[in-house]
Amino acid sequence: MSIKHPIIAVTGSSGAGTTTTTNAFKHMFRQLGVKAAVVEGDSFHSHTRAEMEMVIRKAKESGRNISYFGPEANDFKRLESFFSEYGSKGTGEIRKYLHTFDDAVPYNQMPGTFTPWEPLASDTDLLYYEGLHGGAVTPEVDIASHVDLLIGMVPIVNLEWIQKIIRDTADRGHSREKVMSSIVRSMDDYVNHMTPQFSRTHINFQRVPTVDTSNPFSAKDIPSHDESFVVIRFRGMKQVDFTYYLNMIQGSFMSRRNTLVVPGGKMGLAMELLLTPLIQDLIDRKRQHIAQSQQES
Repeated sequence: MSIKHPIIAVTGSSGAGTTTTTNAFKHMFRQLGVKAAVVEGDSFHSHTRAEMEMVIRKAKESGRNISYFGPEANDFKRLESFFSEYGSKGTGEIRKYLHTFDDAVPYNQMPGTFTPWEPLASDTDLLYYEGLHGGAVTPEVDIASHVDLLIGMVPIVNLEWIQKIIRDTADRGHSREKVMSSIVRSMDDYVNHMTPQFSRTHINFQRVPTVDTSNPFSAKDIPSHDESFVVIRFRGMKQVDFTYYLNMIQGSFMSRRNTLVVPGGKMGLAMELLLTPLIQDLIDRKRQHIAQSQQES
């Protein structure tokens, strides 16, 4: 963690809604006048799409399953090193993983490849990371320890699968069968490397649909926000003004002493009310630290 160069990480699996959350954060950054270095977790994959398909095939031949959720597909050490460097110096290198043809055309590359590593923009106020492993911990790395504000995006698993299937088939051109196979192959890594992160987060946003999602593999559309509730769990956070949130968010209620439930259509409002003050606090502490350091020098 770092006062001078704070890090915010939103962690969640593919299809969990982290991209929507990123748009909300960008809006809050603009409102607060915060210059953020925005980093996508996919840039820390270890393999291009073609390489990954080969690795998966070889693993399957030896009776093993490999997925994007696990350490064999991601450079955890480089991600931790990147967080550590940003926290201490405010610097680091990033690249992009090009998912689609629309992403790849401006770089004259093929989908499923990476752009070259490039330095972060200088003089950013904070680092914002969105991806799979912002809260990952293994025997070799502790990525979560570098994060000042860790947020989990965790729709219930059937909804997560529906969102992934529809997004990957409609936006990324994958077949439904390929996406379903990917979900099945990923289960071990999901249990061992994704779900533990959500016990380390400061706040979790879990969307729960109020319509039937019993068979996610036959779903034709994604339940809307108005067809769901959002369960918001706080961990280790003091002085959370639940009374204020209950008054500000119509239809909200407390399900446990640390858990606020809001109508799905109010999720954007809830995020803005909850997270804007936390971002402002990180920036205020950063500025106070810099001012104090200048006075001492």
